[in-house]
Amino acid sequence: MNLPFNPPSSRTQCRTCKSENLMMVLRMGDHPPANMFARKEDVGKPQTAFPLNCQACLDCGLIQVADQVPPDFFTDYLYVPSGAATMHTHFAELAEVAVAQADGELIVDIGCNDGLMLSHANRLGGRTLGVDPAANLAKIAEERGVRVHVGFFNAETAKGLRETEGPARVITTTNTFNHIDDLHGFTRGVLSLLAEDGVFVIEVPWGKEILETNEFDNVYHEHLSELSLLSIVRLGEGVGLDVVDVTKLPVHGGSMRVFMKPAAANAPKAPIVAQMLAEEAAAGVTDRDSYEQFSHRVQNLGEDLVKLLASLKADGKTIAGYGAPAKGNTLLNYFRIGTETLDFLVDRNPLKQGLYSPGMNIPVLSPDAVAEHKPDYLLVLAWNFFDEIREQMADFEARGGKFIVPLPTPKIIP
Repeated sequence: MNLPFNPPSSRTQCRTCKSENLMMVLRMGDHPPANMFARKEDVGKPQTAFPLNCQACLDCGLIQVADQVPPDFFTDYLYVPSGAATMHTHFAELAEVAVAQADGELIVDIGCNDGLMLSHANRLGGRTLGVDPAANLAKIAEERGVRVHVGFFNAETAKGLRETEGPARVITTTNTFNHIDDLHGFTRGVLSLLAEDGVFVIEVPWGKEILETNEFDNVYHEHLSELSLLSIVRLGEGVGLDVVDVTKLPVHGGSMRVFMKPAAANAPKAPIVAQMLAEEAAAGVTDRDSYEQFSHRVQNLGEDLVKLLASLKADGKTIAGYGAPAKGNTLLNYFRIGTETLDFLVDRNPLKQGLYSPGMNIPVLSPDAVAEHKPDYLLVLAWNFFDEIREQMADFEARGGKFIVPLPTPKIIP
């Protein structure tokens, strides 16, 4: 995808609270979009890449990058949650929450992807509608019996859906909110579609966890924002939505499920809202020193990982990567780890198999390749699913294979 596209590489204003009190945390060099996998015939050709500059807002704790994703990038998308068994369980639980909150009324899932969550909601008797720009994934969702409006969500979409479907009692968005550039416009659209007593449910990685556990790889061009709870509170204040409850989640290295209601409803706030805001303050999500320390830890992490991999290669060991997630591509491109180190990557997502990783052009194969090629080590790029991966790779470990988990600091297991 080589388009005449010259976006800015950094921002001058916070995407959520509009502050100009920003700090450059990491300059990670030029990266192609993390899900822009290459086909075999394109390996060796120049690939569209943009600077990946990570900034932090020192007024609300938002971690952000500039919007540099090419137009229409999400219309043919390769990430699906269904490849991880963990996500089936997770979305089944979210579906129970959504159906209970909706009480028979409409549930809209923005960024419904392959329809995994809504398929669970349908089985529970929910009335549902998905919204997603990826036509290829909408087909998968529809095969699951999920209705999908194919397109981007915005104010116009919200108006049209309210006219045809009526107000939504529940609107959910899981790991999509962090893909949105105009969060104020997006949330105003949500508010216009939401019923007066409705609830907007956001699931995203928690910025506090990213900061404390060195999860720099959660930052990539598609992840425009890594949100603190404070940043969501500030955003809500600007558009008329109140944060009324939060649930801490273990997925993706530590996430949060944030419940917002129209400010006009004057809904009471659960005590956990204030508790988590206090935790963020204690962690220093608005402190310059916290981000300086984070930057130093990430640099040390990279040096240690590259040295470890080089030492293993010098000893004649073979190494492959498990997972071809977007976060893994941030790590590979930032630390310049390519085919000189990793023979191949494996991923359970068939949409990625047969392609090559963005930037470093490492071939992506089926997990069956581990048994076939018998690498000595697996670098776990999808480290957030390590327990599941370890279970899947029991035969690999039984024959003496070892795992390298890169975060929060590189270590060999066992």
